[in-house]
Parts: sequence; structure tokens; C-alpha cells
Amino acid sequence: MEGYETGSLLRNLSRSKIGMAGLIMTVLVTLMAVFAPVLAPYDPYKVTRVTIDDIYAPPSLEHPLGTDDAGKDVLSSFMYGARVSLTVGFFASLISIAIGGMIGISAGFFGGRAENVLMRFTDIMLVIPEFPLIILLVALTEPSLWNIILVIGLLGWTGSARLVRSQTLSVKQRKYVQRARAIGAGNPHIIRHHIFPMVLPLMVVNTVLVISLAILNESALGFLGLSDPTKISWGQMLNFAFTRGAMSARAWWALVTPGLGIVWLVLAFTLLGQGLEQVFNPRLETHHLSVGNKMVALLNKPQPTAVEEPEAVPGD
Repeated sequence: MEGYETGSLLRNLSRSKIGMAGLIMTVLVTLMAVFAPVLAPYDPYKVTRVTIDDIYAPPSLEHPLGTDDAGKDVLSSFMYGARVSLTVGFFASLISIAIGGMIGISAGFFGGRAENVLMRFTDIMLVIPEFPLIILLVALTEPSLWNIILVIGLLGWTGSARLVRSQTLSVKQRKYVQRARAIGAGNPHIIRHHIFPMVLPLMVVNTVLVISLAILNESALGFLGLSDPTKISWGQMLNFAFTRGAMSARAWWALVTPGLGIVWLVLAFTLLGQGLEQVFNPRLETHHLSVGNKMVALLNKPQPTAVEEPEAVPGD
């Protein structure tokens, strides 16, 4: 994996249909979340007076996606709910990749007893069911947005640590690292100037993929009623819809809207992560046994036929 400038990265990513689809989907949701106060037709946090007719009202010109159990506009809640999903996804993934990166680089670079201790601890954390532990810790702490971010981030680093360690083991065996060590470069210098720049692309790709997992975990917590009660989230919208009679009222819009939002955002980051992986590792685009265009052209090229020599005439 080589370092990429921003312009080169975007040019290479534009050649990946999967990556561009994920990038466009991600940008659309991000813009919606950032400009929610401007785009949303109503303020979902504002207290309003409602009547019985406003509860689970079907989609109309006034409410394009209907209303919920409190008579509030579903579209407005949906736009504001994207903010929570993106916030949890970004910050929780940063915490996870920071912890996993430090443990992975330390274990792969130093080796020996440090590697054994760090990787055995990683293996222990891997065998512990992650989501049940997240539920337990969130239930025992105050259900705030930042507590959810910390819990998801502190428990989601194990996969990143193993990936970064394997890449570090490969990089530290390269000749330029050995030459730097031979001329007296210290471990901090080698890690900062030689190991980390080569591991960074892998960490970027893994960060994008971890975001989708963090969004799923936050949505599941909200659906179970463990999200921040002061913040509107897509998981919380699903929880209210299921527990407050949306099914019996046949208010499909209260269920489908946040559900599609979760699927859209998780799929967007998954596609973007796969596209970035193809950019940083072009060998993933084709199988190692596949036949390239040049080889096909060579095979289709007519082969020269051997010219038969005339038979010798007796007596010549």
C-alpha cells in the first residue's frame, strides 16, 4: 500500500463504481444531516399541540412521510435522526481505530513478550460477545450519547488490531526499514516515518467499515430503548413505532422510513469501504488466475505457421 494524495485518491476512487456509489450515498446523508435545521419542514424538538387526528396521520402534502405516535412529522425526525447515527459512527470508529492501531503497531513492531501479551488480550476480547456486553455497559451507565460512543468505541477495536498487526509484520521486514535501523534510527523514528505511513491506508479503509458497524450497534441500542432519550435517532424511531401501536394502526411510514435510513447508511459506508480497498489494493479487482486483456489479445493473435523446407532431391 502506497501513500495517496487527495486528488489521486479521488481520481482512483472515481474508477470504482462501488466506491463512487458509496461516496454519493454517504455525501447525500451527510448533507441532509448537516442542513437538517434548514431542510426539515418542522422542528421535531419543539413542543406542539396535537389532536387525535394528528397521530399516525398518513403521508400528505403537509407531512410527506406522515406523522408518528406524537403527531410529529416523520420526515423532520428522520433528518435530525441522521445526525445521531453519523455522530456515533464517526467518533466511535475513531476511538476503535486509534486503540486498534496502537495495539496492532506495537504488537507487530516490537514482537516478543509485548506481542504475546497484547495479542492474547485481543483474543480474549474477541471471544467475548460484543453486542451483549455493549447492552450491559450502556444499561449500567447513564444513557447519554457520549456514553454510547465510548462503549461502542472501546469494544470495537479488536478486528482493527489484528489487521494492523499483520500489516506491520509485513512492513517491518522491508529493506528500507532494515536500512534505517542499520544507520541508527530509533524505534519512534521508524514507526513514525516508515511503519505508520504504510499502515495508514489500511486503517482508513477499516475506519470506514467500522463506521457501518457502529451505526448498526447504535440503531440496535435505540431499538431496545437504550439510546439517549433527549436525542432523536433512527433506532429510537423504530422503538417508538413498535411499542406505541404503529403496527396495529398500519402506519407503515413510521417503520419503513427509519429502517430504510439505517440500511441506506450502512450500505453506503460498506460500499465506500470496499471501493477504498480496491484503490489501495488494486490486486483485489481481479483474481490472480484471471486472464487480462493483453493476454486475451495475445491468445487471439494468429500464430505464425512454420515454413516447410523443400525436400532434398537425390543427386543434388
